[in-house]
Amino acid sequence: YKYLCKNAVPGEPVKKDENSRRGNWGNQIEFVLTSVGYAVGLGNVWRFPYLCYRNGGGAFMLPYFIMLVFCGIPLFFLELSFGQFASLGCLGVWKISPMFKGVGYGMMVVSTYIGIYYNVVICIAFYYFFMSMTNLLPWTYCNNPWNTADCSGVVGSGHQLNASLANATTSLVAGVSEVVNRTKRTSPSEEYWKHYVLNISDDIGNFGEVRLPILGCLAVSWCVVFLCLIKGVKSSGKVVYFTATFPYVVLTILFIRGITLDGAINGIKYYLTPQWQKVLDAKVWGDAASQIFYSLGCAWGGLITMASYNKFHNNCFRDSIIISITNCATSVYAGFVIFSILGFMAHHLNVPVSEVADHGPGLAFVAYPEALTLLPISPLWSLLFFFMLILLGLGTQFCLLETLVTAVVDEIGTDWIIRHKTIVTLTVAIAGFLLGVPLTTQVSPKHMQEHNYLLCKQFVFFHGHRNYFKDVEMMLGFPPPLFFKVCWRFISPVIISFILIFTVIQYKPITYNDYVYPGWSLAIGFAMALSSVICIPIYALYKISRSPGATFRERLKNACRSHPKWGPALQEHRTGRYAPMASEDTVEARPLKEKEELKEELKEEEKEKERKDEISLTIQGSNGSTNTHNNPNPSA
Repeated sequence: YKYLCKNAVPGEPVKKDENSRRGNWGNQIEFVLTSVGYAVGLGNVWRFPYLCYRNGGGAFMLPYFIMLVFCGIPLFFLELSFGQFASLGCLGVWKISPMFKGVGYGMMVVSTYIGIYYNVVICIAFYYFFMSMTNLLPWTYCNNPWNTADCSGVVGSGHQLNASLANATTSLVAGVSEVVNRTKRTSPSEEYWKHYVLNISDDIGNFGEVRLPILGCLAVSWCVVFLCLIKGVKSSGKVVYFTATFPYVVLTILFIRGITLDGAINGIKYYLTPQWQKVLDAKVWGDAASQIFYSLGCAWGGLITMASYNKFHNNCFRDSIIISITNCATSVYAGFVIFSILGFMAHHLNVPVSEVADHGPGLAFVAYPEALTLLPISPLWSLLFFFMLILLGLGTQFCLLETLVTAVVDEIGTDWIIRHKTIVTLTVAIAGFLLGVPLTTQVSPKHMQEHNYLLCKQFVFFHGHRNYFKDVEMMLGFPPPLFFKVCWRFISPVIISFILIFTVIQYKPITYNDYVYPGWSLAIGFAMALSSVICIPIYALYKISRSPGATFRERLKNACRSHPKWGPALQEHRTGRYAPMASEDTVEARPLKEKEELKEELKEEEKEKERKDEISLTIQGSNGSTNTHNNPNPSA
C-alpha cells in the first residue's frame, strides 16, 4: 500500500516488474539505450576511423560489414537471448552446462580489466574537460614551463611561428632553422599530454609519483558511475536517456562545424577513398573482425547481463539488429567528424592528412585537441568534445560495473544480498578505484597501451546450441532464422578461430612511441590476457572432480548436464520441457515416465480393489457361518 501511494500516478496504472524479486527495465527503450551506450564507446571515435583509413579507406567497409553480418549480429543476438531466457548474469546462465561456468568467470576477469582501464581514460577526459574551462586552452602555445625546445605550435604567439614546416624557411624569426631540421614536429598538445598531464617516467619499472590531479578525477569518475548505478538498472535506465543520446548531438554539432572548414573535404576523401587492393590482405579482415568484437562488446558479459533484466517475451532479435547497426553506423559517422577536423588541420599545416592522423589516446588527447585550438572559441569546442568522450565512456562503464555486481548477486542469490545490492555496487566501485590508482602514476600510459592491445584480442565464446533453438522459439514465439542457426554452429566459430590464428601470426612486440617494452612486462601482460582463458579449464576440471560417477566418462557427462534449475526464472514461463513435474528429465524421457506413473497408479488401484474384495468376502463368509450355526438346515 505504501509503495502504491508513493509511486502511483493519478490516472495511470502502476507499472509492475515481471520479475519482482530481481527487477526489470522500466521500459524497453531503457534497455535499447543502455545497450547502445554499452556498444557505442570510445573505440567508435578513436579506433574505427584510424583503422578505416589505414586499411584501405572505403574498401575497409566491405570486410567490416561482412564481419558484422556473419559474426557480429549473430553473436550479439545469441548473448542477448541467452541472458534474457534465464534472467541471469554471466555466471548464472552457465546452469545450461555447469562445466563451462569458467567462461562466466573469464567474462568477469575481462570486464574487471577493461573496467579499471576504461575509467582511467574517462578520468583523463574529465581532467581535459575541467582544463578547458578557460579563455585559452593550455595546450595552444609552446611558451609553458613543460614545453621543450622541440615544440612547434600551429598558432602564432610572440616568438612562436604561425606557419607550417613547409614555409618555415621563409621566416626571419630566430630559431626557425631548428624547426626545419627536425625530422618530426612536436606539438604543444603532445607535450602537454606527455610532460604535464601524465609526466611520463623513463621506464615501465619506474612508477614515479601518483599524479594527484588525475587521481582526483579518477575518484570523481568512480563516484559518478556509482551514483548512476546506486539502484541498479532502475537508476542507470533513467541516466541513459541523456548519456546515450547527447553524444549524437555533440557529434552532429562537431560535424557541421567540421565540414565548413577549409580542407575538410580532403580529410573526408582521405578517410573514404577506397584502396581495393588492400581487401586481399588478411590483416585488413583481421582488423575488421577485431573491431566488430571490440566495439559490440561480445564475450565481456555485459550483453548477457543487460538482457537478463528484460521481460521474458521481449523481442531481443529485433533489438540485436537495431543496436548492432546503430553501433556500426555511429563508427562511420564519427569518422566524418574526426577526419573533417584533421583535414582542416592538415590544410593549415600544409602537410598530408596522414601526418596528423592518429588513433587511440593519441587521437583523443593530442591530435584532435590540437586541431581544436585553430577554431574560434576553441574552449567551447573542447568542452563539447571531451564531454562527449565522458558520456561515451560512462555508457560502457555502467554495463561493465553492472556485469560484476549482477554476477555476484546472482551467485549468492540470498534475499539479503538482493535487498542490499547497493552495498555490493559500492564495494566493487571502491575496489575498482583502488586498482586503478597505479594507472595514475607516471608509468600509466605504458600500462594502458598494453592492456588495450592485449585485452581486445581475447575472444572466448563457447555456447551450447543443442535444444537452444527450441528455447528461443518458446521465448520469442518464433524460431531463430536459419541464417542465425548456421552462423551460430559453423560460420561464427570459423571466424573466431581465424581471428585467434591471425592474432598469433601477426603478433609484434608492443611499443609506446619509441619505447620498447622489456620482456618481463610483456610476460605480465600475457599472464593477464591468459588469466581469463585459464578460468575455463580450471573450473571444468574442478566441476568434473566434484560430479558424481564411477568413471571419468560418467563424471564428464554429469558435469555437462544442465542444472535442474536451468530455464526461465519465473514459474509461469516454465512450460513444455521445463515444466516443474520433470525438470530434471529430458524431453524424450518424459512421456515414458508419465506412462510408468500411470501404470503404477493403476496397479495401486487394482490392489486396493482386491483388498476391498477380500474384506467383503471375509465379511460375507463370517455371516454365512453364523447363519449355518443358527439354522440346522444347511439348505436354508
